[in-house]
Amino acid sequence: MARYGFTILPKIIKVKFWGSIDVIKLIQKVGTATLRSVERLGYALIFFLQCVCQFPKTLGRPALIVRQIYSVGVLTVLITVVAGAFVGMVLGFQGYYTLVDFGAESELGLLVALSLTRELGPVLSALLFAGRAGSALTAEIGLMKTTDQLAALEMMAVNPIQRVMAPRILAGIFVVPLLCAMFTLVGILGGYFAGVVQLSVDSGVYWSSIANGVDFRDDLLNGLIKSAVFGVIVTWIAVFEGYDTYPSAEGIGSATTRTVVTASLLILGSDYVLTALMFRLWIQTKDASKKISWP
Repeated sequence: MARYGFTILPKIIKVKFWGSIDVIKLIQKVGTATLRSVERLGYALIFFLQCVCQFPKTLGRPALIVRQIYSVGVLTVLITVVAGAFVGMVLGFQGYYTLVDFGAESELGLLVALSLTRELGPVLSALLFAGRAGSALTAEIGLMKTTDQLAALEMMAVNPIQRVMAPRILAGIFVVPLLCAMFTLVGILGGYFAGVVQLSVDSGVYWSSIANGVDFRDDLLNGLIKSAVFGVIVTWIAVFEGYDTYPSAEGIGSATTRTVVTASLLILGSDYVLTALMFRLWIQTKDASKKISWP
């Protein structure tokens, strides 16, 4: 076998053209990393279930939830509103220059509204929430763990999951749909500014196309459901990463980075899954309505 460029050794394959590759060690490393990822995922799921079990007790102390709503929600409003305004204005310009080629610039308002309510509003507001509030949650809880504040709560017979983790997850579930609604509303106003004020689209046509084309259940409600799911995902990841961080400055920094990256990817992936499910449900509803209306 040596004349063909390969030398087979026990448990080791050496490729002369590209150097030596220890296949067994490579497989071991991949397997170890996979097992650690699965183990950590299971730990994260158990942690989330423990938080969910504490929701009834946490709801009995609304002051904790209100404080977290201010921390993760009110302080995120500014960046959400500014981003929504610019996204709406960009949609207004791009939508106008696309629709005018087909003589359909009267549907600009509907284009902006549907784009925001169905996709851009929930996804972008959740991404902004992950970048601003998610990273702050991870850093805060990681610092609490590093300075032994969580251990001190346990020493005083206070459950840190009930006192610290659960209120933050509940606040995220409540806040992200509100931020999504703000983002969508400001984005529609931004589209109005770009289309009506700057591009001379008729104001009445802009608003009437939105009123006639946007459905509450298929558009608004689905967008709010998406944003609530995104809120659960972001706060769950942020709180878990902070709780599971290595107690050091470097560990907190790594956990904060993992929160933003993981939450962003899961938001985009879950958006696809939710969109596919809602689209299939919409098709089934349309088919059922046709069968009912058939004479």
